[in-house]
Amino acid sequence: MLQIEIDNGSGFCFGVTTAIRKAEEELAQGGILYCLGDIVHNGMECERLKEMGLITINHNELRQLHNAKVLLRAHGEPPETYELARLNNIDIIDATCPVVLQLQKRIRENYEQRITNLADDARSPQNPDSFSKDCNQGCLVRNPQIVIFGKKGHAEVLGHVGQTDGNAIVIETFDDVKKLDFSRDIYLYSQTTKSLDEFHRIIEYIQEHKEPETVFRSFDTICRSVANRMPRITQFAARHDLILFVCGRKSSNGKVLFNECLRVNANTHLIETPEEIDVRWLDDARTVGICGATSTPKWLMEQCRDFICKNIS
Repeated sequence: MLQIEIDNGSGFCFGVTTAIRKAEEELAQGGILYCLGDIVHNGMECERLKEMGLITINHNELRQLHNAKVLLRAHGEPPETYELARLNNIDIIDATCPVVLQLQKRIRENYEQRITNLADDARSPQNPDSFSKDCNQGCLVRNPQIVIFGKKGHAEVLGHVGQTDGNAIVIETFDDVKKLDFSRDIYLYSQTTKSLDEFHRIIEYIQEHKEPETVFRSFDTICRSVANRMPRITQFAARHDLILFVCGRKSSNGKVLFNECLRVNANTHLIETPEEIDVRWLDDARTVGICGATSTPKWLMEQCRDFICKNIS
């Protein structure tokens, strides 16, 4: 008899749970509620909330919106989004994950300190209230690099880059680190859902290649809600014949966790809906493990289990 297990450690993280709860509470009060971007990288959950009345908009549509209520999802937003909301008299329901908010604050403080230091260096000794053009140009050459390990264009990463007025450098993979200027200071941060192992590889590479006089600081900003799932999901994937990883294909942490499952169990399939399950996958399986990302609702994994039960003889 086929055994099916749903991973108890899979499902929404704290940040996503909070964002969805806030959306449900606001929708229950009536009125129109907009959400800036998909509230979670899972199409079926987005559709469920759409049926409850949630209207998803993009940044271009936000610019045309006035006197409305808008929810900001867990990924966070850059400062200009808040300024636009103020100008357009938009009531913000801020569901940014606390971990992301703390990271934004750290990056902003670091960036502002760098600007202050450059300004102090650039002041002309003859006129301390003005800036020396030549000195300022020299200081810009020495301007430290604020580097974010993350996916370019990802909502969270855009929020972090916004804290630096667009001046942060984004590296997506280990190979990208080789493009940094190792003669300049480097301050390294990470998108909260990136791989901890790859982040440590990047740190080691920078330490080995930076010039002796340059300053390098790294800040481990990876969310443990994601990182701690890695060893658990590794064990889970290894003990089953077949793994169904339920995840929206736009989910960043989902890709990381799926690849880990695939690494330890070649018989791993990524699916978004129960209908994507090919019953032929079950032919030689005695045990099936169903797991997912921090953006995967438990009810969806349960639907996948029920689909299997209905379609096996």
